[in-house]
Order: sequence, then structure tokens, then C-alpha cells
Amino acid sequence: MLRSLVRRASISSASPSANPHTLGPFQVFDRNAKRIQKDRAALKEGSRTVDYVREEVADRLMERFLDIKRTFGTILDLGSGSGHFTKLLEPEKAQKSVMMDSSEMALRRDPDSEFEVQVERIHADEENLLQIVEPNSQEAIVSCLSLHWVNDLPGTLIQIREALQPDGLFLGAMFGGDTLFELRTALQLAEVEREGGLSPHISPMTQTSDISNLMGRAGFSLLTVDVDEVKVAYPDMWALMDDLRAMGEGNALLGHRRALRRDTLAAASAIYPALHGNGDGSVPATLDGKPAPSQPQPLERGTGKVPLGEVL
Repeated sequence: MLRSLVRRASISSASPSANPHTLGPFQVFDRNAKRIQKDRAALKEGSRTVDYVREEVADRLMERFLDIKRTFGTILDLGSGSGHFTKLLEPEKAQKSVMMDSSEMALRRDPDSEFEVQVERIHADEENLLQIVEPNSQEAIVSCLSLHWVNDLPGTLIQIREALQPDGLFLGAMFGGDTLFELRTALQLAEVEREGGLSPHISPMTQTSDISNLMGRAGFSLLTVDVDEVKVAYPDMWALMDDLRAMGEGNALLGHRRALRRDTLAAASAIYPALHGNGDGSVPATLDGKPAPSQPQPLERGTGKVPLGEVL
């Protein structure tokens, strides 16, 4: 069952410029394979039945968004999918949402009638943000469970900051930390036992301790990083893996070609409840998240217009 949820991190756009070319990208994920996975997932009948995680994360992000006492003309929903965050927007908070995603099928899965604000859709890769939008052009950028599939996370964060206007807002959530550690350990133990070695089948996750450093390197200030944990109970390992595929969250590691043998998977399905079972026949899956919001940059010292004495 869902117990809690995701993480947030707060940031501000007004800070010294960083050069994205100084941080060379390290290719971990096959972005084209990930796009195909998301396209196929969006086209499947009943794809909305596995929206529960993204909807919960979007709810948490919206709570944080509402804490920002500002109104926005336009926000950019980066890696929007079908618009889980945008669907929660109300005209009192923002007038328009620009949804951007690498998967055109996911982007156009749901009709405009489900949104309360004006919506524009852009089919583009989130890794190439500054090829799509101008620097210093965005009032607010939001990302709901997309950044964990980015190859060059430091470079993408730099692009996000450079795309923001001064005092712009960035609010994001991504999987990280110990996400799916139960599945990971079960597959590793089974593979060692049955095949005598290991190969990666679950993506590497950004650790909580690294997020603040990455944001600082990207030039953000006033950082806030929160960590929440989602626990979802599944009947068995097979149900979890089916849902991951239906969500478009399957393995997309670059160069990964070797599939697990049937006997290895069978062994993993037995190891999973033995190590992590809930005691009622179900198995848990941990989804460890970390969001990132941004707050306005404080004015420079001496620019205040109201004497402190009047306030006190």
C-alpha cells in the first residue's frame, strides 16, 4: 500500500552562471529505448491503471508548489508524460502549462478536456532543453519523475537553471536512493546462484547525499532537499515487474542485452518473499524519491524598502 511519498528540493535561479560544456555527459541510459518503452506503455489499454505512483508524486509536488506564494503565467512541465502534475494546476496558480516529453504517445495520451489550464505540448528530449527554450525565459519549471532517466544530470540541471528567469522556480521529483532495493537484491542473488555472475538489470540511482552537491554545481541556491518513501505491496514479484513495464519504467541501461533466464527469474521470485515478504503473502516495493523546488533568490543587502523597525 502507498505509505508516503517522494522528495523535494528547493532552488533559485539567480546565481552565477555555470558552463554546461565543462561537465561532460556520461552515457548510462539508452534514451531511444526509453522513448520506445514509454510510447508502448502509453498505447496499452488500461495504461491509466498504473498511474498511481506518478499521481501520488504529483500530489506531493503540488502541495509544495502551493506553498510558493506566487502566481505564474506559464510553467514548463519537463518530462511531463501525460501531464500528471499539469492536471492538478488551477487557473488561480498558473494560466498555462507547456508539457514537454520525449515520448509523443505519452504526451498525447489524454485529451485537453482533462486540464483546467491552457496546455501546449512539445515533443522533445528533456536532455536538450536549451535547444527548445531560450535562456532566462521560464517563470517556473516542474519535473515529475523524469530526471532519473537523464544521462547527464548535472548538465540537465544547468540547462534548467539557465532556462529560468531570475527568481524563477524549479520544483522536481525523481526516484533515487534505495528504490527497488528488494527487487535488486533478489535478482542479484538469483543470478549469482543460477548463472554464476551479475549483470545490471535495474538502473543505478542517485543518492540523496549527491543531490545538493549536484544542484550547487549547477548554480542553484537556497536549496531544499526532502526525502520521502513510498511502499507499495504487490501479490508477487511478477506483478511488480508487470507494473514497471506498464509504467514505461523498464530497464534502459545502455548496452544491456542479456535477459535473465527463466530459472533465474523463478529463483528470484522465491528469494524475494523470503527476504522481504510482508508476512501476508504479498511483497513490498520501495520507491525512494527526491524532489527539488526552487525559491526566489533573496535581494541583495541594502535593497530593502521597508525599515525593519516598522515590521517589528
